[in-house]
Amino acid sequence: MKHLLLVSAVLCAGLGTAYAQDNTMSFFVTSAGSGKGANLSGLEGADAHCASLAEAAGVTGKTWHAYLSTGSVDAKDRIGAGPWVNAKGQKIADDVASLHSDANNINKETALDEKGNAVNGRGDTPNRHDILTGSNPDGTKIADQTCGDWTLDGTEGAAMLGHHDRMGLDESAAAKSWNSSHASRGGCSQEALKGTGGDGLFYCFAAN
Repeated sequence: MKHLLLVSAVLCAGLGTAYAQDNTMSFFVTSAGSGKGANLSGLEGADAHCASLAEAAGVTGKTWHAYLSTGSVDAKDRIGAGPWVNAKGQKIADDVASLHSDANNINKETALDEKGNAVNGRGDTPNRHDILTGSNPDGTKIADQTCGDWTLDGTEGAAMLGHHDRMGLDESAAAKSWNSSHASRGGCSQEALKGTGGDGLFYCFAAN
């Protein structure tokens, strides 16, 4: 009997630990970009930026991947299986399928940065709602809209952008898309990204 009670206690403790881990931040919008527009030093540099911001915010033990597609990689295949929660423990999505459906919970109130702060959106000064993705609504790549696989920061190239606040110039699906709203105009520089309401920010997901 004592042995059974001990096993039960250990199992409960393990479940409690797992729940605590599941409730720690596993999704955020970067509070700052690279400062070089869409030049993130490729996926490796973008992932490292996610990890650095998360560590500075006190979240460790997770493998962070940027939600970015390239000419050979789909963003949806980079981010693990889910579920994901923001810095306040609010669920963003249960899995990849729900993330790319109307069931996701990405909006201005929940798409927080790694510190739990809201990110400026449409109507704020400055507007920072354009988020780098290089992706279609289903999370697959748009090969010619990844700013040279996230290595360009000049007048050439373009990046597909999403709106983290789900707001745009009209009520169209594209205007309200979190990951596939419109392409950058004028290139991939910081100035070009700011010109349409962005700041070189991107989404980070814990892949484990």
